[in-house]
Amino acid sequence: MKVRAVIFDIYDTLLGLDPPPPDAGARWVALWLETFGGPPRFDLAGFRAACDVIIAREHAAARAAGIAWPEVYWPDVVAEVLPELARSPAKSPAAFMLRHAGLRHTVRLHPVAAHVLGSLHERGVLLGLASNCQPYTLAELEAKFATAGLSLDIFHPSLRFLSFEHGYSKPDPHVFRLLAARLRLLGVTPPEALLVGDRLDNDIEPARAQGFQTWQLAAASSLVPMAGGWESLAKHLPRIISPQ
Repeated sequence: MKVRAVIFDIYDTLLGLDPPPPDAGARWVALWLETFGGPPRFDLAGFRAACDVIIAREHAAARAAGIAWPEVYWPDVVAEVLPELARSPAKSPAAFMLRHAGLRHTVRLHPVAAHVLGSLHERGVLLGLASNCQPYTLAELEAKFATAGLSLDIFHPSLRFLSFEHGYSKPDPHVFRLLAARLRLLGVTPPEALLVGDRLDNDIEPARAQGFQTWQLAAASSLVPMAGGWESLAKHLPRIISPQ
């Protein structure tokens, strides 16, 4: 069946993940000095450990309420660990969290990904997102899109599943059931939609279970027929995209 909508994962799909910068520790100290005006009361590892305690507590509470794959809201976690951040006149909490994210990983947009997205948008294909992510993820994606002349506006507002907005995450079957329902409201059935992601467990298998076509962004495999890198996906899409 021809495809009328394509939904993308973000991390390790639209955005490649690379290691932290080698001077992450020094940058953390500089960020803390800029934000709070004094030496850090946590090093990077200590800050992460304090956040992990809160995340574990929130995950346990969500699972007790029946949410198998819970998600936290990162700004709330940071606010609990760093209550002084809300009072800092030097830097907004969002800017602090974005800078901190850049100390945990660096991101890049594959040039073929930019070409594919632009081409699909020009052809009128509905585009969406299905990502386990946090608010800073959108800032990372927006910054990389800007370098390629793209905007987040290419993604249809109702076809964006961002886990921090919902309190649960992939591979919860509700993720793709929700996207399937929203597609139907736009006149598109799940078999007319393609999910592009990197993980079998989080992306490919739960999307297939709800009737989506899938493409695993990974090395081609006999176990996953529709798989390959961005170059392979770019060659495959013209064969399956429905004329608009």
